[in-house]
Amino acid sequence: MASHLIQGRTVEMPVRIRDATVCTAAYAVRADSARAVLAYSGLDVAEFLPGKAICMLVFVDYRDGDLDTYHEFGVTFLVRPPGVKATPGLSDIRNAGAFVHWLPVDQGFTLSAGRDIWGFPKELAEIDLRLASPYKRCIVRKDGRMVVDLLLRPGVPMPGGSGLLPVTAYTHQDGVTRSVPARASFAGARVRPGGALIRLGNHPVAKELSELGLPKRALFTSVTGHAAAEFGEASVWDGAVWEGA
Repeated sequence: MASHLIQGRTVEMPVRIRDATVCTAAYAVRADSARAVLAYSGLDVAEFLPGKAICMLVFVDYRDGDLDTYHEFGVTFLVRPPGVKATPGLSDIRNAGAFVHWLPVDQGFTLSAGRDIWGFPKELAEIDLRLASPYKRCIVRKDGRMVVDLLLRPGVPMPGGSGLLPVTAYTHQDGVTRSVPARASFAGARVRPGGALIRLGNHPVAKELSELGLPKRALFTSVTGHAAAEFGEASVWDGAVWEGA
């Protein structure tokens, strides 16, 4: 079984998350604006409509997992796998994975593990989660400046999944693009169209989000009370094929 040594601790693969609350707001943004944000990665956004891409803001309370307990906020985009031709519409979205552009966390161990094992762009920030009421709220501050204040309204219950479903995340760090295989299950999910209130601060990431057109109405929001997942070894894109794992 593969393993990694992180801060003197052995992390066995796959890494398992046994219980977490996951809150997501998905936004339609201009594909050319999203491409400008992701230019450093060499990846291209998936278009669910011609000229339209999807940016997702996610905040997570990890309560039980191999990387300890912590809070996380993510700015992600749906992207096409490297080497796959663009076909705007359902085909693009069906094959898409989630490119993780910015991923602040509030604990050092998960930061080191995320960067060293998968190349996730984790950095330390203040993440204030307020999950006790039906309204779920996340306030992120970095370097003494507010980045984002995101509030999600409750939606309608959705049927729970049966087993772990495959998902793919992409990362780019120090010139290296990686594909991270994952499987996730969701119980206690509530979904609705719209449902997000967002306020941006004066941090550079907030400016980046404003250049994507935020704040605006969300396509949809979702809140999952009990999510589980496992993450495998990353593969590296060499410009033609995936290597490793």
